[in-house]
Amino acid sequence: MLTRRQIRILVHTHGREIIEHDNMAIERRCYQHGAVTTFAHSIRVACMAVWLADRLRLWRRVDARSLVRAALLHDYFLYDWHDWDGGAHRLHGFTHGRAALDNAMRDFGDLNPVERDSIARHMFPLTPVPPRYLEGYLVTVADKVSATRETLSPDRFRRPPRHRGGAR
Repeated sequence: MLTRRQIRILVHTHGREIIEHDNMAIERRCYQHGAVTTFAHSIRVACMAVWLADRLRLWRRVDARSLVRAALLHDYFLYDWHDWDGGAHRLHGFTHGRAALDNAMRDFGDLNPVERDSIARHMFPLTPVPPRYLEGYLVTVADKVSATRETLSPDRFRRPPRHRGGAR
């Protein structure tokens, strides 16, 4: 079984291009759940998805690279959905998978079918079509577990104050 350190190394190895991309600075400024940034949430989801694949002994059926990349990009929508925008993000839960996929295709155009499907369908059952691949189910479950932990954490009230000008 993989240790936490080994999981982090695997995530960084397969996700380096994504983690180091300039647009990840946007994810580092936007909050996802409580006091957790979208960037930190994406890292957590990637680590959790790898942990699940490892604990369920799925490595013969799962492509580690696709799993990590899909997990890191599942919320690559590049906006803070908490900010008022005239109502455009009011259906965020239903639409952000597609926005994340569009942005990921623009910035990392070489996404394979497993990665594309996993990103677009990670909000199942909120979106009606389930993931087609095992990697997508792992990202979906890891996302739900991570989001629940982040939302229910007592630390959710410890978000740093906003900086002037609306940027976080």
